[in-house]
Parts: sequence; structure tokens; C-alpha cells
Amino acid sequence: MARDTLFNTTAPVEKFEFNEQVAEVFDDMLDRSVPFYKQVIEMTAQILGRSLVEGDTVYDLGCSTGTTLLHLARILENKNLEFIGLDNSKAMLDKALRKAQMFSMGDRIVFSEQDIIRTDFSRAGGVILNYTLQFISPGMRLEFLKNVYRGLRHGGVLILSEKVICEDTVFNDRFQESYYQYKKRRGYSELEIAQKREALENVLVPLSSRENKDMLLRVGFSRVETFFRWFNFVSLVASR
Repeated sequence: MARDTLFNTTAPVEKFEFNEQVAEVFDDMLDRSVPFYKQVIEMTAQILGRSLVEGDTVYDLGCSTGTTLLHLARILENKNLEFIGLDNSKAMLDKALRKAQMFSMGDRIVFSEQDIIRTDFSRAGGVILNYTLQFISPGMRLEFLKNVYRGLRHGGVLILSEKVICEDTVFNDRFQESYYQYKKRRGYSELEIAQKREALENVLVPLSSRENKDMLLRVGFSRVETFFRWFNFVSLVASR
């Protein structure tokens, strides 16, 4: 796994993009930047394992390098599921395809370069939106989630993981500081943390946990519940 050193520079940073440079180190970036990333995938597998039926289709929207689908295809192999990963970054999908072939799963997962905002899909058993919605313009999120809702069969589930802000400013500052210390413990320098924060400014736009839940209920989901939280990172499950 290539180590993420992209922001170890004093040069002016450009807007964050999911390009070839990011794709090459993305797995390390996730492992060191998203608290309990692997555990959330394992919990997702448990939730989907109880919710999906034989032959269901699972979509990972914004699948990046395919880590989540590779894990799910292995854990849920007895359910005869179809796994489809969609992303608009060719560099990410190229990496995902290489990983799928490396683990002999090239015939079990379909990766497709698409704009998830404009994708039509129907009767999915499960949809995964892990750390993806936060990169979509806030003004477009409600309509996007309506399309996700329409694409799910009755009883289907959505997994949504996001970085969030707190409505209480004191807690928000404290949680941000906890995250800052987490990244330092994972080997990022103060320079790297500051440079990446600047690169993500106005690219990653988090909402509060309440705002995300309210959007899911507004588009029609009957039940929404938090299944994981670590300071300013939240994972929700919503049932159609």
C-alpha cells in the first residue's frame, strides 16, 4: 500500500480531486484519515447480511478503489448477490479493477465510470453511500437522495456514512480537536493536516447528523438509525 504524502509540502495546494495521484495512495489515506473505517465496513456487512435476499443487487455509489465491495463480496458470497460500484473517477476505478483481479473477484463485481447524480438504477436491495454525499453540492443532495430512494426495492436499505458537524459549537470544536489529534497519531504532520484541510475547503461540505437524518426521512425512508459514531464521523442505516 503506497503511503500518503501528498500534502507534505509547503507549496500552495490545489483543490482536492480524485485524480491519479490521490488514487495511488487513497487506501492509505482512508486507513489513516477515517476513524474505524474497516469496522464500519464490517458493520455494513452485518446489516446487509440481515437485510438482503437471494439475488439482490448492491450498489456502492462513489466506490473509489473498491475496498468496501471487495469485502462485502467475500463476506456475503453465499447470498448470490450482484455488486456494482459506480464512480466518476477513472483513476479510482482503474485501481479498483486491479484490486478485484488481484483478489480473483473480477467476475463478481462490476465497476462502472458514471456520474452517480445522474445514474438510473432500480430495485436495488442495498445502496452504500460511505463518505460520498459530503462531496455533492448541498443544494443537490435532497434530489439525489430521492433518486436513491426510488432505486431501492421495498425493504431495501441505504448505508450512509459521513463526516459531520455538531450543532453545538463547543462540542464541534472539541470533536474537531479529537480528530486532529487522531490524524497526528496516525502519522500525519501538522503541515499535512493543514494543507489537506485547505485543499478540501468548499469541496467536502459536511452537514450535521440531524440534517442528514431529516433529509432521509423527507425523501421517504420509513426508519433511520445511527449504528456508529466517533466524534464527528457518523454512519446511518435507512430502510425503505
